Amino acid sequence: MKRILLTLALLGLAACGVDGAPVPPPAREPVKAEPGVTVTGTAKTGIVGTF
Repeated sequence: MKRILLTLALLGLAACGVDGAPVPPPAREPVKAEPGVTVTGTAKTGIVGTF
């Protein structure tokens, strides 16, 4: 069993980089935020209990 796991681990390590050198993702344009403040959501307060 140990030999099988060792073989699988070595094959997994050997497969690293098979598809070539790593390529960085393409650069994206920065997102421009519009000026102002926006607050959304809900809030609740209270006590909940069963008597």
